[in-house]
Amino acid sequence: MRTLARRSRGAGPLALVAALLGLLLLLAPAASAAGGLSNAAATLKKGQVYVDPTMLNRFSQDQADALTKKIEKADKPIFIAVVPDAANKDTVLTDLRTLVGIDGVYGVWRGTGGFLAHADRGAMGVGTAERIAGAVGRADKGDINATLNDFVDQAAPQTKGQGVNHSTSIAWVVIPVVLVALAGAGVFFLFRRAKKRKEEQARAELEQVSRVVDEDITAFGEELDRLDFNPGAADADDAQRTDYTHALDSYEKSKRLMAEAKRPEDVKPVTEAIEDGRFALATLSARRDKRPLPERRPPCFMDPRHGPSVKDVDWAPAGGSARSVPVCQADADRVAAGLDPAVRTVDTEHGPQPYWNAGPAYAPYAGGYYSSFGGGLLPGLLVGTMLGSMMSTPAYAAPMMDGGHHGYQDQYEGGDYTGADFNAGDFSGGGWSGGGDSGGGDFGGGDW
Repeated sequence: MRTLARRSRGAGPLALVAALLGLLLLLAPAASAAGGLSNAAATLKKGQVYVDPTMLNRFSQDQADALTKKIEKADKPIFIAVVPDAANKDTVLTDLRTLVGIDGVYGVWRGTGGFLAHADRGAMGVGTAERIAGAVGRADKGDINATLNDFVDQAAPQTKGQGVNHSTSIAWVVIPVVLVALAGAGVFFLFRRAKKRKEEQARAELEQVSRVVDEDITAFGEELDRLDFNPGAADADDAQRTDYTHALDSYEKSKRLMAEAKRPEDVKPVTEAIEDGRFALATLSARRDKRPLPERRPPCFMDPRHGPSVKDVDWAPAGGSARSVPVCQADADRVAAGLDPAVRTVDTEHGPQPYWNAGPAYAPYAGGYYSSFGGGLLPGLLVGTMLGSMMSTPAYAAPMMDGGHHGYQDQYEGGDYTGADFNAGDFSGGGWSGGGDSGGGDFGGGDW
């Protein structure tokens, strides 16, 4: 009896050890995945592309180094990781964003599952990262190197903020320095440098958009020259003279305001004046031709230089969904005939682009033309575009209402250190795009 008792008591610890070993084996993949993300986060904080060792046979270290140099050259907070299937598909991006702790654009290639991308609102417009990921995923059909390089090429021009290796944007380095030097002259220097950088950016954006606004002012002046209206003529009445004077005053006002502009947002009252003057010309033309006076309508969406619109038509750009837009008669006829409308394009570093996709500097430009027709009109017309994503946010709309800075200038920019203290709901949208599947980059609803 004593021998049997001793054997029974000895079996308990052995069974416990066996159970613990089994549990450890079950937890090993999860622990490995967590450790992989920690390693990935540490690498991404240094501004380097991360490749899990098990994925080097599909995406080499040389390819990762080349992609790292591309991101460094772009100087944008873009973070790319290549991880195995062991990473949780549903949480890998949010987990990685939390561990890195920097406001930016995140892309992950997961084993055989394909490519996924998300972005903080401060770094890129809502849904933009997902649409780019879907497009490059479908185009490159499972080629990791091509997909990641194409994603960075497309995302970099639309990403706000600086890269983690930028001299003043690595907040996880700068913040401790600031805390140490709060009482010293170093704080003043850093703030002054940041202010100077913003001023330089504003000057560059103003120079970019001013060329376009000057073209609009010139076109308006040429319309006045072609008018052939003599206020002193016998057939001219007081109403016609009032319209003509209003148009002339608007032209002079637009030139004066443009000469005084210091920042991109200063062009908004310029295009407001041009729109107002063109409507005065349209009214004058109707009076002279004894036609009914025109309804006050928004400018032609395709090109505000076409003057006030005459009707709304359903129109969709290539690959986009249709929506009702105000157009001039000439563009209405083109759309009815199945032809492309005469869209206003502007020069950018990526070649000619429609003004609504040319960058944030054009938000005040477009906003001025449509400011008299309600704050919701233009964002509704621009759903899915670069300007539309930005103008639909409260950060843009609120400053426009009180006459202050525009949202694109004052909103939170990418590249800043936030740690785990960020709104995961802002880091949202999209799905996987693997091989030729559409994934999270699909255009849907009102997207263009």
